Amino acid sequence: MEVNMSFSNDMDDEYEKLFRRLNPPRVVIDNEACKNATVIRVDSANKHGILLEVVQVLTDLNLIITKAYISSDGGWFMDVFNVTDPDGNKVTDEAILDYITKSLGPESCFTSSMRSVGVKQSMDHTAIELTGSDRPGLLSEVSAVLTHLKCNVVNAEVWTHNMRAAAVMQVTDEETGSAIIDPEKLSRIKELLCNVLKGSNKSRGAKTVVSHGVTHTERRLHQMMFADRDYERANNDELDEKQRPNVSVVNWCEKDYSVVTITSKDRPKLLFDTVCTLTDMEYVVFHANIDAEGPEAHQEYYIKHIDGSPVKSEAERQRIIQCLEAAIERRVSEGLKLELCTTDRVGLLSDVTRIFRENSLTVTRAEVTTRAGKAVNTFYVSDASGYPVDAKTIDSIRQAIGQTILKVKSSPEELKPVSQESPTRFLFGGLFKSRSFVNFGLVRSYS
Repeated sequence: MEVNMSFSNDMDDEYEKLFRRLNPPRVVIDNEACKNATVIRVDSANKHGILLEVVQVLTDLNLIITKAYISSDGGWFMDVFNVTDPDGNKVTDEAILDYITKSLGPESCFTSSMRSVGVKQSMDHTAIELTGSDRPGLLSEVSAVLTHLKCNVVNAEVWTHNMRAAAVMQVTDEETGSAIIDPEKLSRIKELLCNVLKGSNKSRGAKTVVSHGVTHTERRLHQMMFADRDYERANNDELDEKQRPNVSVVNWCEKDYSVVTITSKDRPKLLFDTVCTLTDMEYVVFHANIDAEGPEAHQEYYIKHIDGSPVKSEAERQRIIQCLEAAIERRVSEGLKLELCTTDRVGLLSDVTRIFRENSLTVTRAEVTTRAGKAVNTFYVSDASGYPVDAKTIDSIRQAIGQTILKVKSSPEELKPVSQESPTRFLFGGLFKSRSFVNFGLVRSYS
């Protein structure tokens, strides 16, 4: 029986390879069809996860997707994307256009279908994945432990949501400047970081994974927070419709689809976040229509589970809604945006986050990168009380770190005050409140 199943799977794989060889992907880039956007058309043989691969290529180039039309019913995948550069202009850089063509066109035909989630070995750094409960000072504590162990953080991305925290960090050994290979040191790193993440909260778990692999950081963060169930909310959470994206799921019985509609404030990488979550939840997008030309983004997906069935129950429907809400909220950048640019050194992240903590600032999201020996870091910070950051506090921090090193990218006056009854916003922490759901029994028809 096992031999027959293995033979059948091999035959399916060979058929898929043959189909893709006979029907290679085709990419057409048109800068004339639309007045204010570059139009990218992608046609290829269909497979699960291909939509995410395409969207990931575009978003990794920091392109803004303003419109999209997606159809993958049957064995063929056909997409049209209207994109601009971050400044809202058409994409004219030949290097970027050539990269898109090579990444999505015939030359990509035989790349692994796991490109979006695959792990590649790297001896340049050691990857550390962290998940745990949110609390004040956590990022500072984690950074201090790594500095104590003579590890340098060269790249990192930190997300927070619903009292949970996730981070993917790339670190090097201070002595060698490359990946950490000493088994005892790796074991010590795991032990100490896991203790920091656990803290005094014994009700929720903490996890530390150390490897020499390289993954797509943002995709991995979504997977980590999804596995950590950050989408689960307390039953006594109050409603805050203004803070929450509007997500609905109804069944279209005539066509046997479930229709997911999402309305939210537009922002970069929004489409990636929702498609990533639907893919990780093992739903297939058969058709979709995306409109994000204004301040609001409207997304509509026609989906089925990978087993071919639409949404079967109210519990499943609510889980989809909660997971999509969480996916959108994780990247919401609440707080004052600060950018740090200086020569990289061991302990830099620890020193900066310690100064933030000592001035009662909490970090809600962070991006740490190192380019040619320069540290280029972005932090989103807010006052621990939940109120807008005081200008005097920022002046004090900039004097301590360096006026030319740390720059403010938004004004404290632009931040909206938070109600005094609101819970304190923790480092690594976004507190979002629950919302009500529409009834599951709705049936939608389309002409």
